[in-house]
Amino acid sequence: MSYIDTPKDKARSIRLLVLDVDGVLTDGSLYFHADGSESKVFNSLDGHGIKMLQASGVEVAIITGRRSKMVELRAQALGIKTLFQGREDKLAALKTIKENKRLDWSKIAYCGDDLPDLAAIKASGLGITVPNAPEYMVQHADMCTNRKGGQGAVREVCDFIMQAQGTLQDALDYYILGC
Repeated sequence: MSYIDTPKDKARSIRLLVLDVDGVLTDGSLYFHADGSESKVFNSLDGHGIKMLQASGVEVAIITGRRSKMVELRAQALGIKTLFQGREDKLAALKTIKENKRLDWSKIAYCGDDLPDLAAIKASGLGITVPNAPEYMVQHADMCTNRKGGQGAVREVCDFIMQAQGTLQDALDYYILGC
């Protein structure tokens, strides 16, 4: 009988979390305004989870198929240095990040919600999707969050990785104990 790693087992070795934007960091809605501008809504729980995860030693990157100044600004605000925009081939972008950071696939977690993310989810050491993704995405991911994209799914992923690595309680204690 062969041993199969659980998502928690896989999360223990993660050094990099890579996120899609539309449908993961947002609810997937695209808001286009009459003046040609667009807007996106990001969840503050996700943002703080990203900051805590980075403080624990896990780097965070973004790969998105669209280009948006708002995504650039959000990445800057969260201290995310690796940002690939306008990349429909998410796996190719992920391979570039992997090579630049000299990481094994087992050290990378990827969270996406639709077909352009599928190859990256399957290649990563920990492939994650969200419940608002199509069912066939859920079938190919190692885990599916309970919270939907744009509604705290990324925070759930950050907490999950930190819990598996034994760093979550220290992060919480900083706020609970005021240290």
